Amino acid sequence: MRLPAGRATIGPRRSLLRDIYQAPVLDDAFGQEDPTTGDLELEERHSLRRVAGLSTELTDVTEVEYRQLRLERVVLVGVWTDGSVEDADNSLTELAALAETAGSQVLEGLIQRRSRPDAATFIGRGKVDEVRDVVIATGADTVICDGELSPSQLRKLESQVKVKVVDRTALILDIFAQHAKSKEGKAQVELAQLQYLLPRLRGWGESLSRQGGGAGGGSGGGVGTRGPGETKLETDRRRINTRISRLKREIKNMRTVRQTKRSRRQASGIPAVAIAGYTNAGKSSLLNQLTQAGVLVENALFATLDPTTRRTAAEDGRVFTLSDTVGFVRHLPHQIVEAFRSTLEEVSEADLVVHVVDGAHPDPEGQVSAVREVLGEVGADKIPELLVVNKVDAADEETLLRLKRTWPDAVFVSARSGAGIADVHVAIAERLPRPAVDLRIILPYDRGDLVARIHRSGQVLNTRYTDDGTELQVRVNEQLAGELESFRH
Repeated sequence: MRLPAGRATIGPRRSLLRDIYQAPVLDDAFGQEDPTTGDLELEERHSLRRVAGLSTELTDVTEVEYRQLRLERVVLVGVWTDGSVEDADNSLTELAALAETAGSQVLEGLIQRRSRPDAATFIGRGKVDEVRDVVIATGADTVICDGELSPSQLRKLESQVKVKVVDRTALILDIFAQHAKSKEGKAQVELAQLQYLLPRLRGWGESLSRQGGGAGGGSGGGVGTRGPGETKLETDRRRINTRISRLKREIKNMRTVRQTKRSRRQASGIPAVAIAGYTNAGKSSLLNQLTQAGVLVENALFATLDPTTRRTAAEDGRVFTLSDTVGFVRHLPHQIVEAFRSTLEEVSEADLVVHVVDGAHPDPEGQVSAVREVLGEVGADKIPELLVVNKVDAADEETLLRLKRTWPDAVFVSARSGAGIADVHVAIAERLPRPAVDLRIILPYDRGDLVARIHRSGQVLNTRYTDDGTELQVRVNEQLAGELESFRH
């Protein structure tokens, strides 16, 4: 079964296999707010264009250090094992969107019906010949498989179709590498890439078996280096393992900084709200509408990776923080979940999760299931959830009626036009945790700092001005109640 070819999209190109012999330059300070606005970042992203005919890359793709993930003209291949034909079509359509986001031109899409993927070539021997014919007919230079291939599947499939073969995991990792901006984000993406690459080194070419070092191996060496020496594969593995260990230490230190900032927010008693959802569901657009954050907004998958936190206030004056998080996707690579665990903990430590759903997507129910699955992996499945169905201006009426019956408590909005944003404000205010202690206090007029703290983290139920000071009937948390005990009336 074939799907129609997707539209051509020319965008930035980035190699999946970074130079593992030299650490990347991470020059932006962790935690420092990027002065670049979303519009400028989007303009910069769209300003990158390829110039044809200027490549000097070696044609020998068996050399691991010269092999690049070059997504320009691609053929998509999927295996339909269960579910309906619509589910299979939606999965390959999503793969096409991922490929276009990475900067490729989708030429053809093929789906094979099987009980399970073939252990040798993922799609079976007969389908391999058909894919090879399609590659020759279309002039494609890459085949992208809708699944994670084992090293042996990758090697055998590539040797038979005679072009580069990339799986879904490698494609997502490449998009993450393009879009990561902060120091923590770049380190997390590189860690995920190296963890993915390590078990697949053998699949990148026969040249990895060549010897290195040692006079007996054909090159000069000193004492202790004579003999067959260390193979290129062993050298690569050792260097990757060293780099992985270093990245884990760096991310652990960054995680400590993030936990310190989170603990300060928790100590202040300010509630935390996290925006989560499927990629390209409109999370950044919703954040901009609620807080005027100016975050990058683009109609692309995984357009923003670095979390953004803004302080805002509910209609009753209570202050809370609103954080945007990385988007989720079906079968999100486990390397990404592990590497971004410290970032995803922003969701698990929140008081409320605003779950954004793309109402115009062909399968919004499937998106919700995929997001809740990832939330369960990071321990955020027990947190109160507010479902927000976005893009109602692009969805058909039949779909909206079905979703309203399925999720009667959901809020339906359009982050683009602003419709329904006021309802989101009201729904968030209703679900924010409320302070537990009621007090009647009299504060001297020179203690305006305490009045401000009460308004930020508590509720003022009644106010009366007297000769002795401001008489307040308040509802605050236990920590602030202890500080106000001496002013109790």
